[in-house]
Amino acid sequence: MSGNDRKKILFDLDDTILDFHTAERHSLQAAFDVLGIEADEALLKRYSEINAFCWQQLEKEKMTREEVLVSRFEKLFTERGIACDARAAQDCYEGFLESGHFFVPGAPELLEELFPKYDLYLVSNGNSVTQAGRLKSAGISSYFKGIFISEEIGVNKPARAFFDACFAAIPDFRAENAIIIGDSLTSDILGGINAGIRTCWFNPAGKSERDDIKPDYMIRSLGELPAMREEIFE
Repeated sequence: MSGNDRKKILFDLDDTILDFHTAERHSLQAAFDVLGIEADEALLKRYSEINAFCWQQLEKEKMTREEVLVSRFEKLFTERGIACDARAAQDCYEGFLESGHFFVPGAPELLEELFPKYDLYLVSNGNSVTQAGRLKSAGISSYFKGIFISEEIGVNKPARAFFDACFAAIPDFRAENAIIIGDSLTSDILGGINAGIRTCWFNPAGKSERDDIKPDYMIRSLGELPAMREEIFE
């Protein structure tokens, strides 16, 4: 297969390759222990809800990255009447988050199978330092020909400009030979649509589909991908 014909697969990282929710929970519990905050189930759940909302605001360009990182703790502590500095909580949490990893089931096996056949890339809205630490811990950077982090590019998914910057750095890039695989409709799938490439929604929880964001393909487990190679990639 010539360079022009070789297929390009863009993977999201969090909750597509690495299990972010598990890492988030462990890191929050560790940080709250250090800060002397009782991390009950309700508190962890509420943080996750606030965090998801803040990242959605980032995607819509209604919040900056710095505002997301600190305001999620500010909102949580204000709601619960917790006397703790939000910046200190953020720094402590990120320190734990970047020092370890958990895989989405089937992710290492999938990368091992796809690596010899396709050009693999990572596209993430996460923080550079945090993602670098998690990738080092996971030991998977060598599978990817390029790792694109929105903080470094200066634009976030789903903006077309993010993908334009990625495509410009990918040799022999052709939109018809590319697909993005990710768990977020509003970031990965909408981003792929904006960029004019095919999209595959990784939807292990069976979330409801949306009429306004339609992926080309949907899978419930990463193990489904190899059997779909001919349909998607060939």
